[in-house]
Amino acid sequence: MTKPLFPEVVVNDQVIPSAAIAAEAQHHDGPSGKPGVAWRKAANALAVRALLLQEAARRGLAAEPVELAPAQVETDEEALIRALLEDAVEIETPSETEIRAEWARDPSRFRAPPLWEAAHILIACDPRNGEDRAAGEARARALAEKLRTEPKSFARLAKEASDCSSRGKGGVLGQLGPGDTVPEFEAALRELSEGEITAEPVLTRFGWHIIRLDAVAEGAALPYETVRPRIAEAMEKTAWSRAVRAFVAGLAARAEISGADLAAA
Repeated sequence: MTKPLFPEVVVNDQVIPSAAIAAEAQHHDGPSGKPGVAWRKAANALAVRALLLQEAARRGLAAEPVELAPAQVETDEEALIRALLEDAVEIETPSETEIRAEWARDPSRFRAPPLWEAAHILIACDPRNGEDRAAGEARARALAEKLRTEPKSFARLAKEASDCSSRGKGGVLGQLGPGDTVPEFEAALRELSEGEITAEPVLTRFGWHIIRLDAVAEGAALPYETVRPRIAEAMEKTAWSRAVRAFVAGLAARAEISGADLAAA
């Protein structure tokens, strides 16, 4: 008889089906060629879920699903876990002294959003189409190579080659703030220094971009009164997460579990 690749996962006599773990594993990352990493993460996650649902049943809690967003309602299991955590986990609201101390650690962390002045050359393609993506990348890399030796030709190349309407202005996009562009584009902007051009083309859902950062204005530091609600909320979330981990650890310590390692979950 062939030995199973992964051990059976059992939580207090409840067997978690391998099919359920395989489905859950799709939502966990792991090194290429090592499917066991994602499997173990999935097994741990489902073991924790089983523990929480068992405790909710022990306490006689009822599922009362709520709407999370338009057309998105909790499942019964999600509602039970939420009800359990609301029943079992309590945290103290941070005091004014604690909130101010957190702010005083480094007030410069709390700033107004930055503004960027940028330009780009877009080589449009459908990233979902392998051939189209590869052809676009080849064009973008050829342009990037030209710009390495002739950075002052950016505006001319934008007018000649860009697939964005900004080509009429030499690729200039004007002022941009957080959220004004797709995440990949914004991430590239945050890594550039003034006057710098991306060394590698940046792929977004629109295609390949070569980006130049012309200027950046860092947001001004915000006063304590402005950021206090944000700091208090972050501190409460951190305290809540810590309390949930401690609650789960307590359940795991009293449970009989095989095939999962909740210390690593």
